[in-house]
Amino acid sequence: MIAKTHSAIPYGYEGRIVEVEGDMNKGLPVFNIVGMANKTITEARERVKSALTNSGFSFPDKKVTINLAPADLLKDGSYLDLPIALTVMALSRQLLQNDLDNKLFVGELSLDGALRPVHGIINIVETARFAGITEVYLPIDNIPQASLISGINLIGVKNLHELFLHLKGEKLITNPPFNNVVEKTETGSTPPILDHIRGQAFAKRAIAIAIAGHHNLLISGPPGAGKTLLARAAANLLPPPSPEEQIAITKIHSIAGETDNIVRERPFRAPHHTASPVSIIGGGSKAEPGEISLAHLGVLFLDEIPEFPRSVLESLRQPLEDRKISISRANSKTTYPADFMLIATMNPCPCGYLGDPTHECTCTQTQINNYQKKLSGPLFDRIDMNITVSKVDNSDLRRKTPVILKEPTEHSVVKNKITEALARQRTRYGCDSYYNSSLSSHQVSSLLRLTPAAEKLLESASDKLNLSARSYFKVIKVAQTIADLDGAEIIDVNHLSESLNYRKR
Repeated sequence: MIAKTHSAIPYGYEGRIVEVEGDMNKGLPVFNIVGMANKTITEARERVKSALTNSGFSFPDKKVTINLAPADLLKDGSYLDLPIALTVMALSRQLLQNDLDNKLFVGELSLDGALRPVHGIINIVETARFAGITEVYLPIDNIPQASLISGINLIGVKNLHELFLHLKGEKLITNPPFNNVVEKTETGSTPPILDHIRGQAFAKRAIAIAIAGHHNLLISGPPGAGKTLLARAAANLLPPPSPEEQIAITKIHSIAGETDNIVRERPFRAPHHTASPVSIIGGGSKAEPGEISLAHLGVLFLDEIPEFPRSVLESLRQPLEDRKISISRANSKTTYPADFMLIATMNPCPCGYLGDPTHECTCTQTQINNYQKKLSGPLFDRIDMNITVSKVDNSDLRRKTPVILKEPTEHSVVKNKITEALARQRTRYGCDSYYNSSLSSHQVSSLLRLTPAAEKLLESASDKLNLSARSYFKVIKVAQTIADLDGAEIIDVNHLSESLNYRKR
């Protein structure tokens, strides 16, 4: 006798349909699982047996073989526990094949028959929809994330016995509305706002421009100048993600096992400088996403960027340009999105006091050169904006911060300008997730306009500063963001001259 149940597994950034086939014959009692299953899936034999027995069902006392098709697809994880159990129930006539047809099942079983959530549920639901399946049964805790995908009927299941009664029509499962599902709040430290930062008006302006246009930013300065504080303040200036961006952000974090809830804010990832290339770029035996993909549609913050290994920094060059990363391994190949905004900080030299009027630099010229060369020319060329900050005067640090009683605060004013600039970009490009920094060189030439005086200034400056083709177009894109913040329709001399200031190294 043969029984079949449909399921799906995440496969890189996408998903694959898996057909769970079951066969039962006379012979010694044995339970085999075949079809390129790893250790986690082969261990499902014990979970399925215990779940069936403890849920009041019987396990057939015969030879049972489960095949996971396609057989050449490597399967990993506990996604197939539930479909395997249902296939066994169909083989033993506890369920009919008609009860399982045109449905997709996924979930990890505990020993008492309860369903536990799985990672990458958005991949699974999207795969089911693309395959024409309209009904998906999944763990109840996966409902919040899965509800982001429209056009498919989701049924959250608590345990195996509840699912059995539903499939037999004896007691239908009624889930609460998805928007009423209570999500767990993830606590963390609150990022600073601009009002908490003394001075640094130039740096605050640069951060506003960078966020408004999704530009990469490098902040250089001596220790204690507030570089890290300025970078972390950017997290509070990020605009909320659109519904489509929420799906993309939640999807990548679910694949990585970061959360089972909906991610409603843009990510701000800050890996330590001891992080390996695989943890930053992604990879490993399972070709998992790295920090650059977890920062997708958000910020990747590299504090003290010269302290990162050269191999890590150079590996950022391709994703900074293509906004995606292709990971190839012996057993798998996948492409993850990596449309992040890079914010990096660095000291001017190893001791940090080069050019500081109050501290003497103790570094030799060779040490300074070697330190600054850690950020290569090709990588620096991909950074849109470069600023240098100085230490804030001690008298300003001792000054008491006025109590903020009402709006508008400095933070709210800047955030409103960013919102208006983003709205102008949406109108110009007709897309919610398209920024000035996303434009190709052809789009810059056809969509962005400069005044004759600005054109003349650009031509002169590009020759004097020896700008590369990439830098040339980056200057125009940053100038367009400055114009958007100022509410201007066309790039003028003042916008372009400010943009050129951010190309100095």
